[in-house]
Amino acid sequence: MIVTRDVVYTGVKDYGIRQFEGQYSVPDGMMYNSYVILDDKIAVVDTVDIHFSYEWLDNIRRVLDGRKPDYLIVQHMEPDHSASLRLFLKEYPDTVVVSSSISFAMIKNFYGSELQYSTLPVTEGSTLLLGSHVLRFITANMVHWPEVIVTYDMTSEILFSADAFGKFGTDESTENWKDEARRYYIGIVGKYGDQVQTLLKKVSDFEINTICPLHGPVLTDTIVNAIELYDIWSSYRAETDGVLIAYNSVYGNTKKAVMMLADMLENKGCTVVVDDVASKDISACVSDAFRFSKTVFAATTVDAGVFPAMKDFINRLTDHNYKNRVVGLIENGSWIPAAAGNMRSMLEICENISFCDTTVKILSSLSLESTVQLEKLAEELCASK
Repeated sequence: MIVTRDVVYTGVKDYGIRQFEGQYSVPDGMMYNSYVILDDKIAVVDTVDIHFSYEWLDNIRRVLDGRKPDYLIVQHMEPDHSASLRLFLKEYPDTVVVSSSISFAMIKNFYGSELQYSTLPVTEGSTLLLGSHVLRFITANMVHWPEVIVTYDMTSEILFSADAFGKFGTDESTENWKDEARRYYIGIVGKYGDQVQTLLKKVSDFEINTICPLHGPVLTDTIVNAIELYDIWSSYRAETDGVLIAYNSVYGNTKKAVMMLADMLENKGCTVVVDDVASKDISACVSDAFRFSKTVFAATTVDAGVFPAMKDFINRLTDHNYKNRVVGLIENGSWIPAAAGNMRSMLEICENISFCDTTVKILSSLSLESTVQLEKLAEELCASK
């Protein structure tokens, strides 16, 4: 893939992977991206997962066409991006490794103190002249590891964005970029919204024609939209005014209540999505909760607590700084409903959560009383901003 006349994609595609980092479903696979900048001096930007080292090195050789790289820029030390470093340095031992000072300590921890190579530590605003290309380095601490740097090619106006602006799947995937990019962002980076905001401010004055992330496709035509979305996600604002109803149902009665609520909301003109947290990919459910301005949590009571899948869902939300939302609660219990109180306690640690006045209590199955409560909850949700 040619990014520009002298910037070439050398990454790989993993079509066999089905779980990324052991917790994210990736039915369309993953991309581990790497790039080569060809100039008087040559810079390789990041390596790839160890399982694809030899394929990647073949890609590098083809692009170099007999030349040798001068620099290897290590933007991010997670092994899916750095694990081929040892083999690369074995083949190109004279290459200077460019990275943050924290990365060099991590290289030692990951790949052993016996690994010998030349280093060029860079900090905020450091530049590297390759010839016609001038690279500027920007620190991006905790986006989403502490050592991260991103690289701006001042000549080609390309932002090599490390893990920012990535997505699950490949550039051949047919799903909407925004949906998989959101799921990726919330799962991988979502806890570090303040740090993402800092990075966005640092690059706000740059003219960016192309974004080259470490996962997913190279971005060209959608850059403005991608940056706007990152601003929304990292400031924990709702992307869509609407309601997510997240539920579990053991014998089907909670589901009946949820579907009735969904009909009520839709009849009032509200946008609604319904997710079964016990069967749908949990990272997609989390993504939906951050997408919408309001969430209804509907759960059965188990052992005087909350159904495990719902508990896991809420824990994932709180772990990723869920905030600034309107929340409604529905509980079901055959003798002592307790799920609503437990869910509220779990969510009260989140910032700026507004709980609806109406809590729907179901005693085993829907009754006239609980149906009236559903109607009141629907009215509150559609009236809230």
